[in-house]
Amino acid sequence: MNNFATMSDKSTELEIASKLLEIGAIKLKPQAPFTWASGWKSPIYCDNRLSLSFPEIRTFIKTELAKAIKYNYPEVECIAGVATAGIPQGALVAEELGLPFIYVRSKPKGHGMENMIEGKVTPRQKVVVIEDLVSTGGSSLKASDDLIEAGFKVLGMAAIFTYGFDLAKQNFESKNVKLVCLSNYSAMLEKALETGYIKQEQVDTLQDWRKDPANWG
Repeated sequence: MNNFATMSDKSTELEIASKLLEIGAIKLKPQAPFTWASGWKSPIYCDNRLSLSFPEIRTFIKTELAKAIKYNYPEVECIAGVATAGIPQGALVAEELGLPFIYVRSKPKGHGMENMIEGKVTPRQKVVVIEDLVSTGGSSLKASDDLIEAGFKVLGMAAIFTYGFDLAKQNFESKNVKLVCLSNYSAMLEKALETGYIKQEQVDTLQDWRKDPANWG
């Protein structure tokens, strides 16, 4: 099993990347990098939540995620979103597929039932986890662990976009969790160059970042 994969349809990878660039969900600033919460310097900032404000793009992403799930995880019985950005995407996909929806908190709610998982917990139910973005995979895999601990069978994950870090690949492989993404960093660079968003001389810098993001810049 390929534990770290994109859709086989290259045209979908490029179209998703194009749409995210078009609406500004992906921003590239190799000469004036962003600083992530981790402290990493990054030439890219990706906020796929912005796609929710564009109905045509929102619908396209929902449809493509649903298609990817049906193809890669035909036994799926439930969709789980990862808080917070995976919640709306997951709910849209669950509606498209006619499946139950739950979501996984980053930490238990501090009052009431103190739930980690919101929604009906059905032990042994086969679930696919939805993320909007995968960087190192840490929060996604923690959500998977929480679902397994609650009794679910995690078939794998689906996400809109991945940076494709080697570290993420190692993390998913170590947990034996399959990941399917609609688009990826390489497709985004190809589209950004094609549309003139970046220049050829910037490509090497952008590629170097993905090879060693912790020490870049």
